[in-house]
Amino acid sequence: MDWLQFIVFLLFVFMYGWMAYSIPIVVTGIRRMLRAGRDSRGCGGGKRRSDKLPSISIIVPVKDEEKVIGRLINSLLRLDYPKDRMEIIIVEDGSKDRTREICEGYARLHPNLIKFFHRDSSSGKPSALNYGFNHAGGELIGVFDADNVPQPDTLRKVVEYFRDPSVAAVQGTTCAINADENMLTKLISYEEAIFFKNYVQGKDVLNLFVPLMGSCQFIRRDVMETLGYWDEKCLAEDLEMSARMIERGYRVKYAPDVISWQEVPSRIPRLFKQRLRWSRGYMQVAVKYGRLLKRFERRAIDAELTLIGPFIQTLFLLNYLVCVYFHCTKIQLDPILVTMMNFTLSMTMASLLITGVALAYVVRPWSIRNLLWPPFIHIYWNLQCFITFYALLQMVLRRPARWVKTLKTGRCTKTDILAEGVTS
Repeated sequence: MDWLQFIVFLLFVFMYGWMAYSIPIVVTGIRRMLRAGRDSRGCGGGKRRSDKLPSISIIVPVKDEEKVIGRLINSLLRLDYPKDRMEIIIVEDGSKDRTREICEGYARLHPNLIKFFHRDSSSGKPSALNYGFNHAGGELIGVFDADNVPQPDTLRKVVEYFRDPSVAAVQGTTCAINADENMLTKLISYEEAIFFKNYVQGKDVLNLFVPLMGSCQFIRRDVMETLGYWDEKCLAEDLEMSARMIERGYRVKYAPDVISWQEVPSRIPRLFKQRLRWSRGYMQVAVKYGRLLKRFERRAIDAELTLIGPFIQTLFLLNYLVCVYFHCTKIQLDPILVTMMNFTLSMTMASLLITGVALAYVVRPWSIRNLLWPPFIHIYWNLQCFITFYALLQMVLRRPARWVKTLKTGRCTKTDILAEGVTS
């Protein structure tokens, strides 16, 4: 085995090790989810307390969001929380549609609750968050994207997690408000549910790295003042802040019962832009905080292992391409490497097939279109792998990192959300 094949062998070992490491995290999350379903006490710290509630500043960065911003503001106004203990800070960045007009209208109607700020140009979400933080006075800082619809009890529940003084930040659960729009949104809704309820919850139970996800997130004001502002040069400012917290010894808590609904991409081009930004953001933070591995501390090491997820996904794509290449060229490789490549490819294909068949069986109402789930899953997985590879290629070629917003349509397929009257 020459040196190149030896490197490939080590990459396979690392990839298998990463997957093996993730299994107990997911299993732990599943066990906690099942237990919580049987536990009437829930996960928010038991009964609500009647003592003084902390003040909360909710920052909402917006640009060209006329289709969804009214829905969000209405839902924030309906939050079950003392209005004298909360404020809504809207930072609007040079919108070309009616977003500014809509926000100004709400600010005039609720001058004691809503602070509206207009900026002529946009420098991305992190810049808007920093601007909003400079005008925030709450003890807790919350962040919601413009397409969100938080449940009315969101703030009441989140403050219970902050009763624990060791908790510096809380990440809530986001669910797809347009899950039934088409096959893509349905799949993403399942993907998000598994990510939060199994993976992130498993990390929380094991006291590992819980990442902030950009929306439905809450941070103590004094922690923000200690850590400094959001990184305006990073495509994943939420992850960068999470890694900074871990480096400084702060703890982020996952809140499965703090729920906000949000729109997921319903078209492939929108998904591509969103996931490309996410993947490159993950990679940026992974490189920036590679020093976490030197600490030999459980949460720090887990943070770095989490951040390298897109790199691992790239390896799956490379394995697929290498397998096809060597089978076509008949080049002789070390038998161990051939076995590992074929095994990885076979297990990936089998997992995708099982997932596709399972979705074809469980998605209701059942129709002949359900037979499309197996090939759709295969296409979706390969698209995700290609996106991570393209993000890596951009980093290697030093292409400029640009913050690109995801277009929102305002569609909602959750009739129970609509029935609550939170539409714009």
